[in-house]
Amino acid sequence: MVSLRAVSTDDPTAHELLAEYFAVRAEEFPGATYTTVFPDPAAFEPPDGVFLIVTTDEGRDVGCGGIRRIADGPDGVRYEVKHLYLRAETRGRGWGRTLLDALEERARAVGAAAVVLDTHHTLTAAGGLYSRNGYAEIAPYNANPNATRWYGKRLTR
Repeated sequence: MVSLRAVSTDDPTAHELLAEYFAVRAEEFPGATYTTVFPDPAAFEPPDGVFLIVTTDEGRDVGCGGIRRIADGPDGVRYEVKHLYLRAETRGRGWGRTLLDALEERARAVGAAAVVLDTHHTLTAAGGLYSRNGYAEIAPYNANPNATRWYGKRLTR
């Protein structure tokens, strides 16, 4: 099992995991054109957002992800899932879903009607996770140069 804890995106653990995530993405990104932007900590502070660290029962930090409020969408209040990452050796254990579920629950708790995210088509495992969790492809809602797919999910109360 794992536990989740909220931290600032400039917390040393968060920064380490984000740097690792960005390095992996840059290495694998087609055309070597991945744009790295460390998140603004203020965007992930309650009630406008949260950033979570995934920690194993042994106390090892193995992943991260966050939500942040963005402009309202067709369904109303909207939050964006960002920087969902698990170290490669931990994947396939359901921890990505645990993290995503927790982020969605946090969004619901602050009144979100929907969550959205962007990703790249080469991240097939991530796309599968989103589809299995009820996300559907939507029209682009931003101009992220790293994204080729956009997903959304209505949150029910």
